Amino acid sequence: MDWKSLGSALFFPIQMVYFLLKAAVCLFFPSRLRDMSGDVVLITGGGRGIGRHLAREFAKQGAKKLILWGRTEKCLKETCEEIKLMGTECHYFLCDVGNREEVYQQAKVVRERVGDVTILVNNAAVVHGKSLMDSDDDALLKSQHINTLGQFWTTKAFLPRMLELQNGHVVCINSVLSQSSIPGAIDYCTSKASSFAFMESLTLGLLDCPGVGTTTVLPFHTNTEMFQGMRVRFPNLFPPLKPETVARRTVEAVQKNTALLYLPWTMHALIILKSFMPQQALEEIHKFSGSYTCMNTFKGRT
Repeated sequence: MDWKSLGSALFFPIQMVYFLLKAAVCLFFPSRLRDMSGDVVLITGGGRGIGRHLAREFAKQGAKKLILWGRTEKCLKETCEEIKLMGTECHYFLCDVGNREEVYQQAKVVRERVGDVTILVNNAAVVHGKSLMDSDDDALLKSQHINTLGQFWTTKAFLPRMLELQNGHVVCINSVLSQSSIPGAIDYCTSKASSFAFMESLTLGLLDCPGVGTTTVLPFHTNTEMFQGMRVRFPNLFPPLKPETVARRTVEAVQKNTALLYLPWTMHALIILKSFMPQQALEEIHKFSGSYTCMNTFKGRT
């Protein structure tokens, strides 16, 4: 081992201690928030659910322009009008993020009509809500195309310009189910796990790219029509998140350049438990909490 390598090895634990202390200090003395007055924010799935609340929150925080993408014009138009009434410039475009050519075409239209996107929020998602053997093949493909591959296409469309400007942020509204799957949502859990890996790799790939950051949000069950009918055993102990809470914490994470956000914070405990508990114990936790059967009453939107 040469002297340079030896020095790096000795310095490494000091770096780890420094970053841990820095993170602890930031809990009590928050870092400077991102000024969004010059940001152009694009939200996929922006017409309803968490997407609509994200649009409201970005507008509240002073974003310069908002762009909404989705597949249902009625919802997009309603949300767009609401944001305009808040005093923020807003545009909407019909776009299925699972369609690569459509994404690239609409991205070109956005650049020409609105300008360069500086914050991309990959929020669009679908859930089929059935077991593997009960799932239609086309429905399974739809989940993968929208929930996972859609992020490839949107990020490829807008990231290059962010890198040129040295100003940008890519956000993924993921799910804690990417880390702890449940029966009856195999399409959703699989696609979200892939999406999480995508964001983890992207985040590391941008380490040497100044001015461009990422945020991955992993919320617990959120009270939207997408997962309507889903039931856990102890709703008072594990209440569903409010979409406005997810939106507010997401925008706050972007402003603080936070890479990873679990909602609520107790989800950290679930990930820790999975790292050392035997499979049989984890299975009993699923049964006890009701997550083993929570999708039996599912009747949400796909």
